[in-house]
Amino acid sequence: MNPRHLLCCGDATDLATWSNIPYFLLQAGLSQGLLQGGLKLQPQQLRRRGRLWNLRQLFSTGKVGGYQYSPGFTRALLAQAQLPADHPLALLSHFPLLPAWPWPSAWRVDFYIDATTRQVFNDYGSGERLAPGYCSQVLERERLAYQQVPVIVCMAQWAADSVIGDYGIDPSKVHVVPGGANLDEAQLAQLAQAAPPPPPSPQQPLRLGFLGKEWQRKGGPFLLELADALQQRGIPTVIRAIGPDPAALPAHPALQPLGFINKQTDTARFVAELQSWHFGTLFSEAEAFGISNRECLRLGVPVLAHAVGGIPSTLPDAGCGQLFAPHPGAAEVADWIAARLTPYEGYLAWRAALALRWREFTWAAAVEQLAGILG
Repeated sequence: MNPRHLLCCGDATDLATWSNIPYFLLQAGLSQGLLQGGLKLQPQQLRRRGRLWNLRQLFSTGKVGGYQYSPGFTRALLAQAQLPADHPLALLSHFPLLPAWPWPSAWRVDFYIDATTRQVFNDYGSGERLAPGYCSQVLERERLAYQQVPVIVCMAQWAADSVIGDYGIDPSKVHVVPGGANLDEAQLAQLAQAAPPPPPSPQQPLRLGFLGKEWQRKGGPFLLELADALQQRGIPTVIRAIGPDPAALPAHPALQPLGFINKQTDTARFVAELQSWHFGTLFSEAEAFGISNRECLRLGVPVLAHAVGGIPSTLPDAGCGQLFAPHPGAAEVADWIAARLTPYEGYLAWRAALALRWREFTWAAAVEQLAGILG
C-alpha cells in the first residue's frame, strides 16, 4: 500500500488545528497503520497573498473573502509540503478543495469531511458574503474533485446526503463514519472511575453541560429557557458552561461559566466536570457534527440534542440520550427530563449501560471503520 498521509487546511499534527479533530484522527491512524503521517501546512503564511486576492475580488465582484476556496490558495498551500508529483502517494483529505483538481495521476486521494462546501455556504451562512458567481465556481470544482476520487467518507449522514444529492455523486462510493471523542485515551486509562451525579436537589442541582466556544450558535440561550422550565417543575438546575468567555455570557442565576479547560493538560478536571453532568447538551442553530457529544458519550454521559445538521449521526440510538425534533420548546425538553429522572434508579441503570459502550465513541473505532472502507 502506498503511504497514506492526512491532509487538512492547516497542520494535521498540531493539537490546535480544527477543533483537535485531525490530531486525534492522526494519532489513532498511526497506531493502527492506516496513516503514515500528517502534512504540516501553514495557511497563515499565505495571508499577504490573501489580502491581495481580496483586493482583486473587491474590484471584480464587489465582494471580499473566500480566498481559502480558491485554486491559488489550495495549490500554494499544498506546495509547502513539496510532495513528489511522479511518486505514488495516498492522501486522506479533511478539506474537499484540497488538493485542487487536477492532481498528479500517481496520487490516490480520498476525502473524510464533516460538511460539503455547499452546506458551509448555506447552513453556516458563509456564502452570503461571497459573490454568487464565485460560489458557483467553487462548488463546481468541488463536484469535479468528488467525481475523481474512489471514496468519500462523511462524519454524518447529513453531509453524505449533500454529496449525493447536491453534487450528483454515485452513492456507492459515499460512506458515513462518525468521528470519535477528542480525548487522550492513555490519560483516561489512568483516571479512577467517577461516581454518577446524585439526584437533583437544592444543594446539588441538576447539571446540564454546555461544551464549546460559540454560546449563541450552539444553543446556549435555549439552555437558559430550559433551566427556567425545569425550575418551574421543581427541579433545581444549573448550566455548566465550558468554553465561552465568561465575560461575554449573559447574567442568569442558573448559569455557571467555567471558562476554558484544557482537556490535554488538565484532563482530570475536564473529565470530572463532564462526568458530574446529568446530561450533555447540543441545541445548535447549525452543526456539521458535534464532537462534544462524542466526548460526553465516551465518558458515559447521556446527551440531549436536536436533529439539526449532522447532530443525529453523533447519537447512534436511544441508549445515548435523546434526539428531539429541530428547535423543540423548553417545556417539551423539561418534561422529558423530568420523566427520565423518575425513578432515579432507572436513570442510573441507563447511564451505567452507556458507560460500558465507551469504545464505540473513540477515534480507534472510527479508524477501524475507515480502514475497512479505504483498504
